Order: sequence, then C-alpha cells, then structure tokens
Amino acid sequence: MTSRTRLVRVRRVVQAAFLLLFLYLATATRHPLTPLLPVDSFLRMDPLAQLGAALAARDFVPYLLWAAPLLVATLLLGRFFCGWVCPMGTTLDLFRLRRFNPPPGKNEMGFRRFKYLLLAAALVAALAGSLVLMPLDPITLLTRTFALYLYPALNAAVTGALFALYERGILPDLMVWIDTDLRGSLLPAAQPYFRLSWLFLLLFASIVALNLVAHRFWCRYLCPLGAMLGLASRWSLLGRHSRAGCVGCGKCVARCRMGTIGAKGYANDGGECILCGDCATVCPDRAISYGGRPSSGRYDPSRRQLLGVAGVAALGIAGLRADAPRKGTDAFDIRPPGAQGAHFLDRCVRCGQCMKVCPSSGLQPSLLQAGLEGLWTPLLVARLGPCQYDCTACGEVCPTGAIQRLELESKRQAIIGTAYVDQRRCIPWVDGGDCIVCQELCPVSPKAIALEDTEATGDDGTTVEVRRPRVIRDRCIGCGICEHHCPVPGEAAIRVYGIGTPTA
Repeated sequence: MTSRTRLVRVRRVVQAAFLLLFLYLATATRHPLTPLLPVDSFLRMDPLAQLGAALAARDFVPYLLWAAPLLVATLLLGRFFCGWVCPMGTTLDLFRLRRFNPPPGKNEMGFRRFKYLLLAAALVAALAGSLVLMPLDPITLLTRTFALYLYPALNAAVTGALFALYERGILPDLMVWIDTDLRGSLLPAAQPYFRLSWLFLLLFASIVALNLVAHRFWCRYLCPLGAMLGLASRWSLLGRHSRAGCVGCGKCVARCRMGTIGAKGYANDGGECILCGDCATVCPDRAISYGGRPSSGRYDPSRRQLLGVAGVAALGIAGLRADAPRKGTDAFDIRPPGAQGAHFLDRCVRCGQCMKVCPSSGLQPSLLQAGLEGLWTPLLVARLGPCQYDCTACGEVCPTGAIQRLELESKRQAIIGTAYVDQRRCIPWVDGGDCIVCQELCPVSPKAIALEDTEATGDDGTTVEVRRPRVIRDRCIGCGICEHHCPVPGEAAIRVYGIGTPTA
C-alpha cells in the first residue's frame, strides 16, 4: 500500500468520524442537554452562518471566534473542510450515483460561477439585515433536515417496529430495554411533529438527486459555504499541481470528485480542489504533488455580474419587506423566550436546533406568519406543545444568539404573549359546566388566571353558580400551558396571542 493510498484511507476515516460526530450531536440536541461537546459545535464553526449573523445584526456574534480558526486553516491548507470534515459533503459521497465524472465542459465556467454569485447575494442580504438566504448554508440545511424530518421519521419507524414485534411477542426483553433505557436519551420520550416537514426532506433529496448529473453537484455549483472557503483557499500552501512527468492518461480527470481537473494540461482551480487525494492514488506516474500556492480565479464572476446580483438581492429584500406593516402583528407570531429582541430575524439562521430541543415540540417552523423574510423561523404553537416552565433549552442551543440564553428565573418572567378566554367556546361560559383546567395548570405565582363565581341560567331554567376563568393579563407570560391543556376539542377556548396583537 502506497503512502498516498494510506492518506486517502485516513481521509475516509476522518470523514466518517466527523459525520458520526455530527449525528451524535444532532441526536443529543434534546432536553436536558448532557453531551460531551456543545450540540451546536458545527454551527459555531460555520464561518458563513456566523459572519452572516454578524453582518445582519451589525453586532459582534460571540461564536464568530469559533469560525475564525477554520478560515485561518483554510488560508493555510486550502479547501480541506469540504473534503475531510463537512457532513454534507460526506453524505453526498455516500450517495455517489455516478462512478465517473465527465471532463469540464464548455458551460462549466458559468455553472461553477453560480455558487460565488449565491454567496454574494447571501452576504448582500445580510448587510441589508436579512438572513433569508442562510437556509442554503450546508450545515444549517443538514441540521434542519435531521432535526425536523429525519429524526422524527426515525423515531416513528422504530416505534412502529416495536409495536409490531410486541404484538407478536417477539423479543419482549428488548422491547422493554428500548422503552426504558433509550426513550428520553437516544430516542425522544414522545413522537415529535413538525409542520410540512416533508419540505425539508424534498430540498435535501433534491440535493442528493443532483448527484445523478454530476458527483457533488451541490459542492461544485451551489454551495455558498464552499464558495467562501474556495475564496479563502487561494492563499493556501497545499495547492494541487501536475508535474512534468504526466503522460496524459486522463485517469485523474475521471476520478476527481469535484470535476475540477481539465482534460488539457490536467490543471485545476485551487478554489475548487477539496484535497481528497483521489487523483494522486490513480496517477500511474506519481506526477501529482501538493504544495505551493495554487492557481485560482478561473471561475470568478465578473464585476458586472456581482453588481447585478447585489442589485437583485437588495431589491429582493426590499420586496420581502413590502409587508412591513403586517410584520410581527400576526395574532400567533409568538417567539420563544429570549427571542423578543429587535435583532431576532437578523440573527436566526433557520437551523432548527431550538425546535428539536423543545421538549414539548411546541416550537414549529413558521410559514407565512412572519412574512417571507421570517420563513422557517421558530414560532410557538401552544396547542401542539406549550413553552415548559422549567426549560431554557432553546437559548442554550441557539448558535448565533438569536434566542438569548436566559437563567431559569429570568425565563419564567419573560413575556412572549398573552392568553385570552374565548367566551363563545369556554365550557363554563357556554354550557354552565364546571371546568377549571386552565386555572389549575397555570404555572406562574400568583396565578395569571382567576376564577370568578357567577350565576348562570341552566338548560332547565334554574339558576346555578358557575366558576368562570378570567385572565389577569399583567401576570400572564404567554407560556401556552392553559391553551395546550384546554379540554375543548379543536380550537382551544383559551388562546395565547402575540405581544401587542389586537384581539377581539
């Protein structure tokens, strides 16, 4: 075994290790948090997500310091992250749908340019105070897909299999062990549900399916993080070079997973090479070496193209904000505690971490409640799950500070909405029956729901005493526990509305 073959095997082991680490941290994103490393470690070291949040908020994002070493390492070593570390790249390598790569064609330059234009659009949007394009960052995209679709789907599949085996009396001891030891640790205690989660699967599946066109199509032509690292790698010390001993067999062209080696001269753009080493293993003359500054810039957009993209991005952000009078006034635009600041949308990268860690699954991806600019940001849907009174997990896993970290006592005082009783649906108001669920379960002290003894006329015309709930609004924090547990079927008779939302 040659040293170059050993190096490729080491690279595959490193790739597998980082992918397993990503999956471990993604699975460990649950309440209470007990991992060995911060569950948002990959997002912390993501320079595109951290820089975008800092530009949009016009403020220093603490975890930008985590991302700085990756940029420095890329300046020295090249675009190694994409070939050795990135869990999205490793996933695409696992789904290699084409064995050989065609040499770069005449449209190659325009296609590869697109990711640089997408990066420019994302940064211009961030400068305008919007992270609307940040969901295309590969780390946030993969994190969101796992959190909001793959993990819930895996749990549903495991639960279904367990029920089927249990009904047939197969491996009962194993069933008990899984339910007692894995529930609440590897598997969630209750099945999580997220609205339109199939959209996240569709986006991820589309990226994988593009491997049919070209291996790592996403990395070659679309990935904005890859474009950022490609720009930084132009000053690296590990550029790929083809020496004079090359006999022109073309094996490196077919083997290159990024399709960046040209059929003439067998040179490549240093900003596209991910240092996988595959080309060196198939070279029969050992004519490939790594060292010295790489040749770069072949796929750079023109100044006119950059100005055009900047203009389109700026106009697009202005268009998204055309609904500004409605923005933030939707009746159910309820954010998690710690996310009520003016810079929430400026920092949220739509990674889905807060939604996965929410123990009640009450945090859901928004659709149009906060406008298109707020797409996929977290909203509390109390009927699905309340904001638990003893939980601060969402602020602990937020990688950009969009949701502030709050101490438990501060969190319990954070107002995210106000509850209102719908007298048209409330049992004591409509039927004159007894129901004090909302008052009993209200967690604040003193309680934000009072019971008033009133007289009502029963169905038989007699006068009966009824205890009717009334919300004391200056005590209510909007946790939604009352709404979640309201026994009225369908829409609850007590609902939480957003702060400052006009209600009937």
